[in-house]
Amino acid sequence: MLRYGVLGLLTLVLLFAYLPVSYTGVMLERQLDAWLDSKSRYQAQHQWLPLTKISPHLMQAVVAAEDQKFLQHNGFDLQAIEKALVYNSKGRKVRGASTISQQTAKNVFLWSGRSWLRKGLESGITLLIEGAWGKQRILEVYLNSVEFGPGIYGAEAAAQRFFGVSAQRLSRQQAALLAAVLPNPHRFLVKAPSPYVRKRQQWILKQMQQLTPVHRQLR
Repeated sequence: MLRYGVLGLLTLVLLFAYLPVSYTGVMLERQLDAWLDSKSRYQAQHQWLPLTKISPHLMQAVVAAEDQKFLQHNGFDLQAIEKALVYNSKGRKVRGASTISQQTAKNVFLWSGRSWLRKGLESGITLLIEGAWGKQRILEVYLNSVEFGPGIYGAEAAAQRFFGVSAQRLSRQQAALLAAVLPNPHRFLVKAPSPYVRKRQQWILKQMQQLTPVHRQLR
């Protein structure tokens, strides 16, 4: 049974290296939660776009916000993990250290929440996609699968829903606001940004200026 599960996973990883990812593990999880809660209505909004049709501002914003070493590491930011372990050992609010690669592995193949099982699976899948996909494809899948709001998956759905434009036409300010609600788009809202989200948006804008343009490094 385990052999077939591993084989199925490897097949999906190879297929998703080339095919659009139209449905993800997190989408399935949200749908199941809604189904179990008879009062909840859930409808996923998602439209796949190639990376060339997504604003470079959004690429820059999510890397600035979520994983500034994305193009340098092999899937894991060891320095960030070490800092998170020290921070969490002091009994404060739990801080994560997931890279864009790890988040992509979780979003596409697994589920949300914290458990050692999920983290272990996530680590293995992260290594697989780093090897089979490469950075450009990982960023493309991430930007098409990450949740920007309840049921709003990917850059195109978010751009259309929140700003009435295509993902290709997102401005720097809009891109930074979308990135500011990550990785908790159920608590932080694009449509009604809190003072914290606005402050984070401004921080992201400054970081975007300091980073080498991501889209140029991916060529």
